[in-house]
Amino acid sequence: WKIVQTPGAIIMLFDELLHYRQIFTDGRGFPDDAIPTWFGYSVGKWDSDVLVVETIGFNEQTWLDDGGHPHSEALRVTERFRRLNAGTLDIDITINDPKAYTKPWTATVRFERVSEGDFGEHVCPIGSVS
Repeated sequence: WKIVQTPGAIIMLFDELLHYRQIFTDGRGFPDDAIPTWFGYSVGKWDSDVLVVETIGFNEQTWLDDGGHPHSEALRVTERFRRLNAGTLDIDITINDPKAYTKPWTATVRFERVSEGDFGEHVCPIGSVS
């Protein structure tokens, strides 16, 4: 995935899923009527050199991870993005979902930069046409 930063938003592009995520950094709050989506509605702000992102508005059609851990529409995620050096990014992820878990919990995920990771076009085979 790639991260694109603009003055009012951060966009995360996911290559293998052909999806994107928006993190609004223009000072807005959450909408009163957010429609539940796969990636939720995210707002972020800088706390020194750490990007703190709050996300709400998830639908129940996804899992938290590849292991299939569930969540409800009450899920609230707090992420703290911290760049350790030019090639390493740590994200502390706090899961708060009182309908699915008895208390909030946090995990830290480390990402290493892959400089030759250009996105390529995906070709979807259609099959034979008669």
